[in-house]
Amino acid sequence: MKYYLDITLLPDIDITLGFLWQKIYQQVHIALVDNKVGSNESSIAIGFPNYGDKAFPLGNKLRLLANDEAELTTLNIKKWLNRFEDYVHIKPIKLVPDKVTYVAFIRQYVKGDARIQKDMLDKALYWSEKSGQPIENCLQDLEKSKPKVNNQLPFIWLESQKTKQRNFNESRKFPLFIKKIELSTEQLGLFNCYGLSKIDNNKAKLASIPQF
Repeated sequence: MKYYLDITLLPDIDITLGFLWQKIYQQVHIALVDNKVGSNESSIAIGFPNYGDKAFPLGNKLRLLANDEAELTTLNIKKWLNRFEDYVHIKPIKLVPDKVTYVAFIRQYVKGDARIQKDMLDKALYWSEKSGQPIENCLQDLEKSKPKVNNQLPFIWLESQKTKQRNFNESRKFPLFIKKIELSTEQLGLFNCYGLSKIDNNKAKLASIPQF
């Protein structure tokens, strides 16, 4: 990634930073979908320069990165964020500096308590049928290895575009959990239309972005 532009979110007394992240990231996602280069594949990546900030976990800045300046120019993010012009500051496209480190941002799938309970019940039913043990005993044994709900990662509430395509009047929101992975070197890979690295079982396949 050789070029970038920064978008600073500007909350006020009535519009919180969390609300702005929802609206801005949703629009950026739609823009990346509109400019995708493959099935759920984007040539433009998203970074979070202030990830882990104490005041707000994702910070107040979103960074768009691309290999070619023309890709950011063609995206024309200002057009997509036009109705939020009072709440964002979009800086000009710049060259990535020479001295950087590398990170990858990925979507982390996090199971909620209800999903964990359902999975445990399904496993207990299967185990009970196979072993002939009472389901209560199977649930008790599974309780020892029950996964914990992990909701420590920062997330953004987004609206499902697939649901909206099926039924324009229907809206379903979901939390997009975002995890940062520190990398020792630059790594080539693919980005999805959330601007995040596509996940591969092999960590070496993660797509890195420069951090500075």
